[in-house]
Amino acid sequence: MRWLRAARTCAIGLDWCIGAGAVRALVWNHLHGLPAGSHAPADVDFVYFDSADLSSASETELAARLRAAAPDAPWEVVNQARVHLWRRDDERVPPPIASLEAGIAAWPETATCVGVSLDGDDALRILCPHGLSDLFDLILRPGPALADPALFAQRLRAKRYAEKWPRLRLAAELELNPCPH
Repeated sequence: MRWLRAARTCAIGLDWCIGAGAVRALVWNHLHGLPAGSHAPADVDFVYFDSADLSSASETELAARLRAAAPDAPWEVVNQARVHLWRRDDERVPPPIASLEAGIAAWPETATCVGVSLDGDDALRILCPHGLSDLFDLILRPGPALADPALFAQRLRAKRYAEKWPRLRLAAELELNPCPH
């Protein structure tokens, strides 16, 4: 909540959220009975959408404000409206993302495609374009934007999800054996 309050203070006028690994790790740690700080993500993804300012300088300035407001968080700041400027596939520039939710929907796993923000009354706003089932059911499934099975498998190995949270299940395994063990 402290990070959300700091983010709210720094992001006045922006459509924003904290998401990805920061949310996923908190939920999976809880569901595994681990302390909240276990398997902390390498960064706290603060994402926002501002199509009027596509400069990297605005991201840098916002990151500095966030670090000043909550220096214990390893902030990673990305304007989802400018992702198409640096995400290329063999020199093909993808089309611009249309909204914050569309940017979140393009993240690698459905359980990671979750963002949380805080309104002025401390009410949580949850963006979850693929729902929350995979996150709370401990299911690893590639997001629609990660169509390459080899890249998904490589990501799972690199992130070591199964070592950190042993109750996770792969969606492909569930399709082969839908009955719980």
